[in-house]
Amino acid sequence: MFGPTGGLGMNPTMDDMNLIQQAQRHQLVVSNLGEEIDLEIGPGDDDPSFANNPLIPREPSTGEHDETKHMVVVSDIPGEDHDMSKGQPAKRKKKVVKRWREEWADTYKWAYVDVKDGTARIFCSVCREYGRKHRRNPYGNEGSKNMQMSALEEHNNSLLHKEALRLQMASKDKIVVDKPIYLKTLMSKSAGSIVEGTMKRDPHEIEFLQSVQEAVHALERVIAKNSHYVNIMERLLEPERMIVFRVPWVDDRGETHVNRGFRVQFNQALGPCRGGIRFHPLMNLSIAKFLGFQQTLKNALSPYKLGGAAGGSDFDPRGRTDSEIMRFCQSFMNEMYRYLGPDKDLPSEEMGVGTREMGYFFGQYRRLTCQFQGSFTGPRIYWAGSSLRTEASGYGVVYFARLMLADMNKELKGLRCVVSGCGKIAMHVVEKLIACGAHPVTVSDSKGYLVDDDGFDYMKLAFLRDIKAQQRSLRDYSKTYARSKYYDEAKPWSERCDVAFPCASQNEIDQSDAINLVNVGCRLLVEGSNMPCTVEAVDVLRKANVLIAPAIAAGAGGVAAGEIEVLRECNSLQWSAEDFETRLQEALKQTYEKALKAANDFGYQKESPEALVHGATIAAFLNIAQAMTDQGCV
Repeated sequence: MFGPTGGLGMNPTMDDMNLIQQAQRHQLVVSNLGEEIDLEIGPGDDDPSFANNPLIPREPSTGEHDETKHMVVVSDIPGEDHDMSKGQPAKRKKKVVKRWREEWADTYKWAYVDVKDGTARIFCSVCREYGRKHRRNPYGNEGSKNMQMSALEEHNNSLLHKEALRLQMASKDKIVVDKPIYLKTLMSKSAGSIVEGTMKRDPHEIEFLQSVQEAVHALERVIAKNSHYVNIMERLLEPERMIVFRVPWVDDRGETHVNRGFRVQFNQALGPCRGGIRFHPLMNLSIAKFLGFQQTLKNALSPYKLGGAAGGSDFDPRGRTDSEIMRFCQSFMNEMYRYLGPDKDLPSEEMGVGTREMGYFFGQYRRLTCQFQGSFTGPRIYWAGSSLRTEASGYGVVYFARLMLADMNKELKGLRCVVSGCGKIAMHVVEKLIACGAHPVTVSDSKGYLVDDDGFDYMKLAFLRDIKAQQRSLRDYSKTYARSKYYDEAKPWSERCDVAFPCASQNEIDQSDAINLVNVGCRLLVEGSNMPCTVEAVDVLRKANVLIAPAIAAGAGGVAAGEIEVLRECNSLQWSAEDFETRLQEALKQTYEKALKAANDFGYQKESPEALVHGATIAAFLNIAQAMTDQGCV
């Protein structure tokens, strides 16, 4: 990636596994919060040779980080500067003491203190350079504070550091591809070989590897009974088609931008693909494959025989105008339209993509293909869509929880429920919980969570929606309702609850969060988002006998609604809300019963916390495996 320069360089064979290890070392910065660092600020002259020096990653020094506390950083002034300054009075250096405060932790992600040649330096955590050798060092001697901050921003926006940040976030969840320790104790040799093959082929796709490990673990008894399924699973884990493309677009100022688009058509053995499109700055091929694999299982488990797909872009719609989003969606569809169609692939909403974006997609699709497929867009009733299409996913999650509680001779009424997220699914989960008489008390966003011990009602829910529509903080809710409280940089899993509904994003519940849920009395967790729990979190919940409703089963409401739309009669008839809910509840009931039956067939008792998770995966896989076997090696 970067060539060696002079005596410094890196091993050309260094791969992303080293980046993972480097990213894990970033935690050193967080662990040193509150410590004082002495900085000696020099004259501030830039090194003219820097423009000719590339950013050269190299291995860090072997000095102990703990020995670098409270030490002085000396300016690195080249010898030439000493020669030029012999006849001039030396500029007096100013020692500045700054405290490494908590609010700096997110900004100065790439700095750490180490000893070099007996002197304490502040290094960049990725390229391992310091001072004048690395102009972008946030604490180096490169001039004014504004100049340093500007250089730091440029540094953090580089592609290398974006990737390192993604790996850092993955390492926080302890999903490290070279240490799948739990596989050795829980997997048979055949099942383990499937995961090992996937890891060897895609060693850097953290999210996809995690979803594969969870699925193979659930299928261990199936694979043990029939070795033929090993080959089927190996074929299934390689997507049929992966499309990665450039998405150029122009903003309102006339400036050109380029993003990357993805569409993974994972498997079509059961029928044409259905799956969401996600717009998020951290979107990548690994997440697209993970979402596509989850959607394949979800569609196979539903009453409707469909293939699975997923996609999106690293485009961030936040802060963009309608016209900018329209131009981006049109550019995205200029490439994607040739792979879409009612018998090929129909996309749906996902994170960052809603009614507005789907309308722009459909308009460009219709223009390019001269075809009108009203079901493509979904949310618009007056485009012959179903009347509760937008609400179906969130409502379905609550219906599934109600089915589980009914088997336990319980009901949702009066139960205290914790919900994460504040998007489409989370808001509709809260809405349906209110309708069922439950007591939802939390919602959350990327900056913290809101708790109202009095519980949300329809009026409060409408206020929450107004806040999000205006892109305001959930903190503003507390200004109106004094008994509520907003907690910064926190998750809602420490709040007392009977049922938890994670509806935000993947891996939002880690091991410590799972322990908190167990301690506060949670007995049921219903997944509204795909793979919301880390592997360690799932282990904690199972050992505590917390029942888990997997997303591939609880999320079947969106699949059912999408397929109802595609039915031909939906283009000439309007479903009433009551008719649609009846069909939706029936689809969820069939999904629930299918998962329990598969679990029972392979020896999992209904009361077991693994029953639904493993049963859902088994039932979905057997449907796909039968179709793939019948169709031959294709």
